Amino acid sequence: MSNAGADHPPRARPQPPIVAAGPPRGTGALAKREARLAWGLLFPTVAIVSLVVILPLLAIFWISFKPVGLADLRPTQPVVSENFRAPDTAGEESRLDYRLRNSSQDMPITGVRLTDTLPDGLTIAEIPENCTLEGRAFACDFGDWEPGFRDRMRLAVTVDQAFLDAGLDPEDSEPVISGKAANLLTNFQFTTENFARLFSSDEFYQVLWVTIVYTVFGTVGALLFGLFAALLLNHEFPGKGVLRGLFLFPYVAPVIAVAFTWVTLFDPFSGSANALLVQMGVVDSPINFFGQRPLALIMVIVFEIWRYFPLSFLFILARMQSIDTDMYEAANMDGASPFQIFWYLSMPMLLGILSVLFLLRFIWTFNKFDDIFLLTGGNAGTRTLTVNVYEQAFAVSNIGAGAAVAVVVFACLVIFSVFFFRFMSREEGL
Repeated sequence: MSNAGADHPPRARPQPPIVAAGPPRGTGALAKREARLAWGLLFPTVAIVSLVVILPLLAIFWISFKPVGLADLRPTQPVVSENFRAPDTAGEESRLDYRLRNSSQDMPITGVRLTDTLPDGLTIAEIPENCTLEGRAFACDFGDWEPGFRDRMRLAVTVDQAFLDAGLDPEDSEPVISGKAANLLTNFQFTTENFARLFSSDEFYQVLWVTIVYTVFGTVGALLFGLFAALLLNHEFPGKGVLRGLFLFPYVAPVIAVAFTWVTLFDPFSGSANALLVQMGVVDSPINFFGQRPLALIMVIVFEIWRYFPLSFLFILARMQSIDTDMYEAANMDGASPFQIFWYLSMPMLLGILSVLFLLRFIWTFNKFDDIFLLTGGNAGTRTLTVNVYEQAFAVSNIGAGAAVAVVVFACLVIFSVFFFRFMSREEGL
C-alpha cells in the first residue's frame, strides 16, 4: 500500500481574517443613549415606589424618638366657644361668655388673640383691660397660655329693643382666635425614652420570643406542607384539577371569613370541634383552644400553616414540573428508591425556590397582624410585635412607643435578611 503523502508536510490551516476590535459591547454612544432612555423611563416608577416606601419608614423612625400620644397628632391650638343668653326685655342686663382653653396638655401657646364682631344693638357694660372695642369689632389679647389652660371670660351686656325685634344673636358671628405653638411632630426635640421603656420591660422580650416562635414554626410548617402537597399533585390521577383548586381555597378566601370560621368551629361552648371531642370521649370537658396558654399559640401557628401553605405549594409544584423527567427515568432504571429520588434529584433542584419562599414567608409572617388579631386579639400568650405596635399606638394612645416597636420589627427583619443573604451567598459560592 502506497504512502505517497507521507513525506509531504501537512497543509497549513487557513487563518480567520483579522477584524479590527471595536468598542466593548455596551460602551458605545448608542448603548449609552439607550441606557439613559431606559433610566428615564424607569425614573417615575422608581421615584413613586421610593416615596411610598421610604417616606413612611422615615416618618416611623422620626416619631419613635418623640413622646407623641394619640392626642398630639392634632396640632396645638387655642379653642374658643361662645355662649349668649338673651334677656326678655330691652335694657335688661345679660351676659356674653367666651370659654377658652388650650387644646394641648403638654405644649404652650404664645400670642393668643381673640377677635369677634358684635351685632348692632348689643352694648358691653365694661370692657376688660386686655380687650378693645372699635365700632362693632371686639378684640382681646391673652398673651401666653400654659399647657392645659382653661378659662372663661364673662362680659355683662345690654341690648336694645331693635336687637330683640330683629332676633339677633352674637353667636351668629363665629369668634376667631389665633396663637402660635410648636408642633410636637415637626420640632427637633428628640428623646430615647420610648426605646428605654421598651427594652427595660420584661414583657417586650416575651413578646419577641412569641414572635420568633410564631414566625419560625409558621414559615417552616407552610413550606413543608406546601412541599408535601406539591409532591402529591405532581402525578397524574383523576380529579387532580379539582384537588388543586381545593388546596388553593385557604389562601384565596377572605381572612376575616376563615378566621371567624375557625373561632366558631373551636368555640368551647358552641363549637363543633369540642362537641365532637366530648362525644367521642377524647376529652371530659370542652377545650378553650384560643383562650389558654400555650394552646392558643399552637392554634394560631396551625392557622398560619393552613392558610399560607398553598402559596408554597404553587411555587414548588411549578418548579417540580419544570424538571427534566429523564433524570427520574434513569434513576428508576438504576433501582433508586422514592426517597433517594426525592433527596438526591428533586431537592437540589428545589433549593433555590425553597430559599426564596423561606425568605418571603419569614418576612410576611413576622409582619403578620390581622390573623392573630382576628383569632385571639393578642391574648393568651399570642401577642406578637405587630400586635404590640397596635396596642401601644391605639389602645394605650402612645404613638411614639408604637413607632419604637415598629422600628424594632424593621431592625429584626434587616438583621435576618443580612444573615440570610450571606448564608445563601456562601452556599452558592458567590
